[in-house]
Amino acid sequence: MDETHHENPHAPLSYHGACRIVWLIFFLFIVWLILRALQPVILLFALVLLIAMVLNPIVVWLHKHHLPRFVGVILLMLALIALTTTIIVFAIPPLTNQMQELLRSAPKLAQGLQTRIESLTRSYPAVREALPRSDEIASKVAAAAATIGNILLRSTLGLVGGVASIVLAILLLVFVLANPHPLVAAYLALVPDRYRVQAHRTLARMMRQMIAWARGVAINGVITGVSIGSLLWLVGVQPAFIFGVFAFLGEFLPNIGAFLVSIPILLVALSMGMTKFWLALGVIVLVYQVELNVLVPGVLGKEMRLHPVNILFFTLATAELFGLLGVFLAVPAAALVQIVIDEFYLQPRKPNYAALDREAAALVEGKK
Repeated sequence: MDETHHENPHAPLSYHGACRIVWLIFFLFIVWLILRALQPVILLFALVLLIAMVLNPIVVWLHKHHLPRFVGVILLMLALIALTTTIIVFAIPPLTNQMQELLRSAPKLAQGLQTRIESLTRSYPAVREALPRSDEIASKVAAAAATIGNILLRSTLGLVGGVASIVLAILLLVFVLANPHPLVAAYLALVPDRYRVQAHRTLARMMRQMIAWARGVAINGVITGVSIGSLLWLVGVQPAFIFGVFAFLGEFLPNIGAFLVSIPILLVALSMGMTKFWLALGVIVLVYQVELNVLVPGVLGKEMRLHPVNILFFTLATAELFGLLGVFLAVPAAALVQIVIDEFYLQPRKPNYAALDREAAALVEGKK
């Protein structure tokens, strides 16, 4: 065999190699600029493709029952529009009223919270030394509440002003669902032949996980939201309807959603007194323990195995890239990255996961 055809891995970097690296960096920089300029378009297409993955099994089921695919897509869109209209008509007015009531009562809640903190610090001097002054805490909570209110207001105005985008998204979703085969074929054609099997498995796994995730969000979110809202209403912690909606939205962030939802509930309950605080805490613990031990294993099974650190990273990343709506892409993005790494890098290497787990445990426990 001719040795001249083999490259020496320890040879110094050549001029040709340096040029290739520079051009690669320049190309990646240009791609980054283009993607940054097209953020709204990328967000729109990503959300549409995600929804298409979730709705495709319904269209397939209708097609198997002798309904043309395009007709099934139109019927499905009409059903979704009817469902959305019903939610808007019956849910938005009380949601708006409770949000306005919460904003109006923010000064009173801040004063109540300050009083409870002062009472707590008088009883426990160590807590007083560890915490900032109560008026500083109350002002920070009030500022945070105002910030959240402004974000929700801007998001609502943006949603109302984005009717054209919504119509475009619906049309795009109809086109994708009515004839997805060319898109899938184009995706497979772009992949080199030696990676065709991995690309096929990646798309299949992604579709399964997104369907499982959407089903879990819908079922767990409705049950958790209704339970949180109803129980908080029973114990007198208001606005219970708002907190129920927060609990539903928290299902889009597995593992950390419950923690984020609990903070405003407990702060409002604490401002109403220690009895309300402990009742609200009991409601949160009860509902999320039932979800963790009953709903999640029964609904999601083992389809979604994402570490909380991964979820938090992609939540912050998608929020930074795409804003508030980008948070809904956190779990799909984390799942996609995990599947791609597993299919194209880990599985070909055939790692010994049992040995890796033992080695990781030894490192964590400080063993040699």
